[in-house]
Amino acid sequence: MKWILYAALCLIWGSSFILMKEGLETMSPYQVASIRILCAGVFMLPFVFKAYREVPKEALWSIILSGFLGTFFPAYFFCMAQTKIDSSLAGILNALTPISTVAMGTFFFQMRVTWIKWAGMVIGFGGMLILLLNGEKGINLDHIAYSLFVIGATICYGLNVNMVNKYIQNIAPMHIASLAFSSLIVPTLVVLMATGYFTDPHLANGDWNQGTLAAGTLGLVGTGVASILFYSLMKKAGPVFASTVTYGIPFVAIGWGLTSNESITAGQWVGLVIILIGVRLANK
Repeated sequence: MKWILYAALCLIWGSSFILMKEGLETMSPYQVASIRILCAGVFMLPFVFKAYREVPKEALWSIILSGFLGTFFPAYFFCMAQTKIDSSLAGILNALTPISTVAMGTFFFQMRVTWIKWAGMVIGFGGMLILLLNGEKGINLDHIAYSLFVIGATICYGLNVNMVNKYIQNIAPMHIASLAFSSLIVPTLVVLMATGYFTDPHLANGDWNQGTLAAGTLGLVGTGVASILFYSLMKKAGPVFASTVTYGIPFVAIGWGLTSNESITAGQWVGLVIILIGVRLANK
């Protein structure tokens, strides 16, 4: 079951960069991220009342904080980063998530990790580097400072995974997702109003329909549904293995490229094999 969840998350999050890029063609990064989170929150509203009744009240603040660390800040960070840096570079840096998870867990949550899991994460990250550096187009290192936004997102992910694992692991994934995302509705509406989304003539003219649809789909599937799957995977396989989903995303990205008649180099095949070895070791 955990491998099915793993594959589903790789497929969903591996396709998210395409939707994000499409939204950024017509809207600002703040608007794309806000619509993404807002749609996820509205999608979860029907489940909020049951979750509020059944979740221990002392866990509510942890769940709300999980929403900000696992979704709110990373969504804005990634959108801001992708206005300047290549998706390939963002993919490499996003693969720091498992290492960030262990680092945050070791420093702040007394996590104990075996050497073989460390080896798996390092090998997997090495495979990511080989894979992405051997692409036909290479990587554009202009605006490298924007990579700090992605690194900031991986730190947020690392903190969130450990916090969920320690404080709210026994709460149903649907309850966590519904309470976390619904708490983000008001902040995202404030951002949309502040950026003039609702009053901009482009919205009334329909110029933003495609971008809004892409960001909304990203919110419903890439944030709402995917988060439920991710919390379920954490409960079944633990935080370290769950965080290695970022190593599986390139498989989906390459698959999308093959459908567009792009080719895969020998170096990329080597990188994919190394990633698989790393993920397998991290699961031990």
